[in-house]
Amino acid sequence: MSDRLQLHVLDFDVNVLTGIYSEETHLPQPLRISITVDLDCAEHYAPDTPLSASKNYLDLKHAASTALPPGVHFTLIEGVADHIAETLFVQDDRVRRVEVKIIKLAIAEAGESIGITLERHRR
Repeated sequence: MSDRLQLHVLDFDVNVLTGIYSEETHLPQPLRISITVDLDCAEHYAPDTPLSASKNYLDLKHAASTALPPGVHFTLIEGVADHIAETLFVQDDRVRRVEVKIIKLAIAEAGESIGITLERHRR
């Protein structure tokens, strides 16, 4: 078994143009996005290990916000998740696996979480 480093950005809210129904296609919808990334792990992390030995958490947040193309309507939230995963793979060759969980906040009626989880592995 090999060592693994996981980075997380959890429960990040962002507005995205997504949906298939007419009431969903004109305005951005609030989505709650959580991202987990498996990264190649260093042999050891000393107290003075530089950030370059890991990955900046803000890169994950960027992939779920400013890296989403402005004005593009994603029919399915699966497309949003796929775009986030591909952005992270392109950013850093050390990324081995990306898991993106998206909850559609606007359709919850009683506080339930309705959404998807997409897991992609580097090919």
